[in-house]
Amino acid sequence: MAATRPSTNRPPLALLPEALKVALWRATSGVRRWTRRTWLYRRFLSGPLADHIVYSPVDTLPRKLDDAEALLRGKFKFQGETAEAGDRSIFDRPAPSADWREALDGFAWLPPLSAAGGEAARTLATNLVSQWLKRYSKYTEPGWQPQVIARRLVALFANGRFILTNCDMLWRSKVYVSLREQSRMLARIAGEAPDGLPRIEAAAALVLSGLCLDDSPKRLQQGLLRLEQELARQILPDGGHVSRSPEVLVQAYRYVVIVMEVLTATGQVVSLGLRSAHDRMAPMVRFFRHGDGAMALFNGGGESSAKMVHALLHRDDVKGLPFGYARHSGYHRLHANRTLVLIDCGAPPPGGFSVNAHAGCLSFELSAGTHRIIVNCGTATLAGHRRWQAALRATAAHSTVTVADTSSATILREGWVKRLLGARVVHGPEAIETRRVETEKGNTVVASHDGYLRQFGIRHERELTLSPHGLALTGTDRLLPRADSKEMLPFAVRFHIHPDVRLSHAESGYVLLKLPNGEGWRFRATAPVTVEESVYVGGDAIRRSEQLVITGQVKNEPVEIGWIIEQIGQGEPAAR
Repeated sequence: MAATRPSTNRPPLALLPEALKVALWRATSGVRRWTRRTWLYRRFLSGPLADHIVYSPVDTLPRKLDDAEALLRGKFKFQGETAEAGDRSIFDRPAPSADWREALDGFAWLPPLSAAGGEAARTLATNLVSQWLKRYSKYTEPGWQPQVIARRLVALFANGRFILTNCDMLWRSKVYVSLREQSRMLARIAGEAPDGLPRIEAAAALVLSGLCLDDSPKRLQQGLLRLEQELARQILPDGGHVSRSPEVLVQAYRYVVIVMEVLTATGQVVSLGLRSAHDRMAPMVRFFRHGDGAMALFNGGGESSAKMVHALLHRDDVKGLPFGYARHSGYHRLHANRTLVLIDCGAPPPGGFSVNAHAGCLSFELSAGTHRIIVNCGTATLAGHRRWQAALRATAAHSTVTVADTSSATILREGWVKRLLGARVVHGPEAIETRRVETEKGNTVVASHDGYLRQFGIRHERELTLSPHGLALTGTDRLLPRADSKEMLPFAVRFHIHPDVRLSHAESGYVLLKLPNGEGWRFRATAPVTVEESVYVGGDAIRRSEQLVITGQVKNEPVEIGWIIEQIGQGEPAAR
C-alpha cells in the first residue's frame, strides 16, 4: 500500500477554545479524583440497596470460547494485546495500553467466562471480581470513568447470575454495594463520557441500572432522558450514526436493542423517541451489511461480528428494508441479485465525531454473494494495530482515486491540539454532488468531490453502473482540473482486493479474480493495470492482500479512466 503524503496541516484557530477547555479539565483531574474518593462525596453514593438483579438482559456481544480458555490459562487478551497474570493478580500487572486497561476494568473477561460455564470459569470470574473490589472500590481512573463503568455494569447485569448464584452472602452483599455506588456515580458523571458512542453507552447503562436494580426509579427516568437526548443528537434522520461509521452504528443499535427489550420485559413503556431511533437504525444496519453478514469498512468501522449483527436484526420486528440512498449519512447502495456495491459520497463528520473518520470520499466496496471482492483496507481500532492507523485513514487505503500521493481530507497531525482533541479531520471535501439514475441498463450513481480542488485545482468525478442482473460493475473516473493548472500531477486509481480473492494476469491484459467458491470475475480498463501489495484489517488480524492500480498524470485537461469488473461465463452482455 503506497504511502500518502499529508497536505498542509496546521490546527485551525477554531479548535483552540475547545482544546484549552480540555486542557483545563485534565489539569484539574487530580483534584477531581481526590474529591470523589472522600468520605463526604461517597455519602452521595449511598441509599437503598438492591438484593437481586431484576432482569438479566441478553447481550449479543460475541463470546469466544477460545478467549475463555486463554483466560483460564492466565492470558488476558484485549484490543489485540495480551498480558499474563502469572502468580500475581492481573490487576497488578502493567497494562500494555490504555485501551487494554479499560477493557480489563470494564470486565471484558466476564462474558466469555460466563459463556464457557463450569466451576473453573465461575471461580476465576468471582476471584477477578473480588480482586477488582479490593483495589478499586473507590473512585479511580480509568476504572471509574463513565464509559468504563457503563461497560462493567452491562457485563454484570447480563452475566451477573453466573457469579451471584449460590455464592457467599457477605461477598454477594459487597457486589451489590458496589453496583449501587457505580450506578449512582454514573448518574452523576455520565455527561463526562467522550462524545459519540461512549455517551450512548453511559446513558444506556444508566437506564439498565434503573431496570435491573430495583433501588431507584428516578435513575431509570434520568437514564431514559439522557439516552433519548443522545440518540436525537447522534442518530441521523436516515438512521446512520453522525460519525458515518457502520460499526459505531451497530454498537449503538446494540445498546438500543438491549434497553428496549429490558423495558418491555419489565413492563415499562418504550418511548416514541427510543422506538423511532430503533426503527431508523435497523434498516441502516442492513444497508451496510455485506452478503457475509458483516459490515462494510468505512470511516473507522471494522467488519464487526456477523453473528452479532444477525442476532440483533433477527430481534427486529419491523424488518425495515434498506434503501438506495442514505442522504444524511452520505452513502449510496447498488444491489442486483447477489451483487452489492456500497459507495461513500459524504463529507467528513463534524468535530469530535471525526477522530476516527477516513479520507475515503468516493471509495466503494463490492461483494458477490457471501464473498467480498473490492474493499477498503479497514481500520486500526485495536490498540495492537495503532501503528497502522494513519496509513489506513489515508485515501490510498481506499478503493478510490489519489492525486499526488495526497489524501483528499487532512487529519490533524502530532501536536498539543491533537493530544487534547484527538486526530480529527480538519479539512476535507465540502462540495459533494451526487445523482442517481435508474435505466434498463442498470442503476447508476454519479458523484464528485472537491477534496483536491483547493490544493491542486482538481475535482474527482466517479460514475458507477451496476448491471440489471448484477453481473457487471462499470466505472468511469474523471479528473477535472482547472484550465489554468500548470503542474503535471500523478494520480492513482486503486482497487483493494479482499485477501480471500486470488489474482492472475491474462495474456490479453485483463486481470482474473478467483473467489473462494471458484467463481471468476474479470477486471479490465482503458489503461494499463498493475498489481501491488496491500493489507486488510477488517477484523482482529492484519492480513496481506493485493490491489489493482491504474496510474497516470493530469495537468490542465480532463483525464478519464474507464474500467469494468464482470463475472465470467454469465449470459449478460458487458456494459463496456
